[in-house]
Amino acid sequence: MSNMMHIILYAIVPIIVVMLLGYISGKRGIFTAKDGKAFNKVVLDYALPAALFVSIIGADRQMLVEDIKLTLISLAVIMACFMGVYFIYAKCFKKNTGAEGAIMALVNGSPTIGFLGFAVLEPIFGYNASVALVVAIVGIVVNAVGIPVGLTLLNAAQDKKAALQSTAGDTATVAGGGKGSARRDDGWKAVINALKQPVAWAPILAVIWVICGIPWPAYLSPSFDLIKGANASMAVFAAGITLSAYKITINWPAILGCILKMILMPALLLTVGLIFHMKEANLAMMVMAGALPPAFSGIIIADEYDTYVAESTSSLALSVITFIGFCPFWMWMTQLCYSHFM
Repeated sequence: MSNMMHIILYAIVPIIVVMLLGYISGKRGIFTAKDGKAFNKVVLDYALPAALFVSIIGADRQMLVEDIKLTLISLAVIMACFMGVYFIYAKCFKKNTGAEGAIMALVNGSPTIGFLGFAVLEPIFGYNASVALVVAIVGIVVNAVGIPVGLTLLNAAQDKKAALQSTAGDTATVAGGGKGSARRDDGWKAVINALKQPVAWAPILAVIWVICGIPWPAYLSPSFDLIKGANASMAVFAAGITLSAYKITINWPAILGCILKMILMPALLLTVGLIFHMKEANLAMMVMAGALPPAFSGIIIADEYDTYVAESTSSLALSVITFIGFCPFWMWMTQLCYSHFM
């Protein structure tokens, strides 16, 4: 019980307070959605890469070997959930197309590890290299695999729609279809662009450094401390601003998305992790990473493509609220299952 209270007071309440401040600031017009995107850019391009690099560089080769299992399971389960969400929304809703499915996959098929990973995991599991490796691994899966796949599916759906409209003789759409066709390679470009981002190459560079066994000068780490300290607080504040910019409507697509993200993904991660006998600490961190609210990047892409914005935003808002209960629940469930089955 004391452990659950610690999680609530040190991991959940601070997130709610800071996110609420961002939300109120957005609603009062102190900050706008454009400001939120600017804050997110600071997090993704500077604060988060610095936090990942400095934390991972303190690991050793043995830790990396032990985390191979975590990497493979995270990749397999998260992408399986990603594609599952896509097919559910693309095939089970009559009015939907592959575009709506791709947007919901980008949102509810991915945890917002880059924004909330450190904010949630460090108060629970401590400030150490193991937490950074989990954040880095899941972050690379989400950003370097999930987003490119989602963009590929999204562009393919738009190309198909443009081709059908072209066949029907809609000349106005034919002209727009060229734009869709010109973006056929966006999936591959997204992979390259993702790897160019500091949030992708910084942890990869740190892992290579550790594998090579090159000693990291301890006196260099303090130079990164100031910027990495802004990571969690600025990310959560920006999330509140982002939520304030959209109208939230609780409907069936939003509720289903919340169920798929907050229940299905962590449940599968827990099940597969137990089957493959993961270490308790890594298993708990992986499950908690999977239980994080949906990826904010999906909302940005939905807004950019003007597709399923209301539904995806509402699902995100509902998941953020229910995370208050699911965070301690999945921590308790992981401990219970590990003690019972392992």
